[in-house]
Amino acid sequence: MPRISGESLLHVQNRLVLDVLLYDRLSMMEEHKRLKNSLTYEQRNAYENIVSAVSADAGGLFFLYGFGGTGKTFIWNTLSTFFRSNGEIILNVASSGIASLLLPRGRTGHSRFRIPIQITEDSTCNITQNSPIAELLAKTKLIIWDEAPMVHRLCFEALDKTLRDILRFSDSRCVDKPFGGKVIVLGGDFRQILPVIPRGSRQQIVNATINYSHLWSHCHLLTLTKNMQLTTGNGIKNYAEIKDFSNWLLNIGDGDLGDNIDGESMITIPDVAMINELLMSLIPGEEKTYFSLDNVLKQDNNSQIEDDEFSPEILNTFSCSGIPDHKLILKVNVLVMLLRNIDQSRGLCNGTRLLISRLGNRVVEGTVLTESNIGETVLIPRMTMSPSSHSFPVHFQRRQFPLVVSFAMSIDKSQGQSLSHVGIYLFRPVFTHGQLYVAHSRVKSKQGLKILILDDNGCVTNRTFNIVYKEVFQRLM
Repeated sequence: MPRISGESLLHVQNRLVLDVLLYDRLSMMEEHKRLKNSLTYEQRNAYENIVSAVSADAGGLFFLYGFGGTGKTFIWNTLSTFFRSNGEIILNVASSGIASLLLPRGRTGHSRFRIPIQITEDSTCNITQNSPIAELLAKTKLIIWDEAPMVHRLCFEALDKTLRDILRFSDSRCVDKPFGGKVIVLGGDFRQILPVIPRGSRQQIVNATINYSHLWSHCHLLTLTKNMQLTTGNGIKNYAEIKDFSNWLLNIGDGDLGDNIDGESMITIPDVAMINELLMSLIPGEEKTYFSLDNVLKQDNNSQIEDDEFSPEILNTFSCSGIPDHKLILKVNVLVMLLRNIDQSRGLCNGTRLLISRLGNRVVEGTVLTESNIGETVLIPRMTMSPSSHSFPVHFQRRQFPLVVSFAMSIDKSQGQSLSHVGIYLFRPVFTHGQLYVAHSRVKSKQGLKILILDDNGCVTNRTFNIVYKEVFQRLM
């Protein structure tokens, strides 16, 4: 039976608290010793700063800034094992479902803190006083939020207001402290894609980042600069190749390649290669077609939309990000990606990749290809989904399997993933900050990267645009 400091599992009434305390403290202690002994000087400095802040019980907001390969996830694991070995509660969240799978018992920030999807300046989390989740937050010693730069600053501000409100009843001073006096550690890389603002201007996108929030003035910046991939037993030749590739990626992310004009530059890309778009048709076997069931949502009694104004046939033609198409064609051995969070404990979240193994009428069977649950066989049911976009003239819902064929994925969907081989197809230039950097930095080595770029005439080229909003770096000094 796992042991909990100061209380027995039998006396824990709150199921949410019970769930996060179900771990073996002895194994956590041994794991923490191993991880701590492997910390670099930079990592140890960040680790000790955070541990000291929690121990002092004075609160604090930290941002761990580092590019891919510097060991942010390693620090998250070290911190998690330390506090759990002491019987404390630590909450690990990430900004995307696929990134949350890398964290010990990770969840998305929106699901953990019940943050509204449509966020405004006045938004707060959907958490009430004396609720089970309010008790969980009150008992939490540390909150880690990875991939923070890709989330709108209003999400963090909503959490800040909620924690101040929840904790002020136990200590009136909490209302004047950022996040109610809790220690919050954000992490990520501002070179990556910033918050998505539909049809947003450059200034709107930059203004939505966490370092443009009023909370940033309370933030302590911790920086990681050492690429751990360079210290994993590589020979001198491999060391030089990895270092050159890493520096090239950073120059893309910083916007330092090419003739930069206000954040836009034309750069030369090495190693152009063809990417096969016909993989679906090359997979042997019989296709199975699934059609969705679409209907209009009646949101209020004052709606002026007639029942027959948007027939099912018209709704079937609607296509948007986040929901599957009306017509979904699948085969056995086809790669697909989940579009919804189903069961994060089993690795089934938005962005998880699966290999189809069986096609039924009511469920689809697949094998997980992503992270810790790789190789597990799962069943995917049909789900009822509604688009979050307001670009449609009517609110509607679609019942369909939450899947999309994914031999290729959008750059935005790839953020947070680490892959051995990546093929990038740029049939048109990137259009916002961080896209080119994210696309290239998903791969672990230069040898695993292949790129196909087309110019305006459809001809293969090795030059493309890079867009970097350099003003987003100004507050990181």
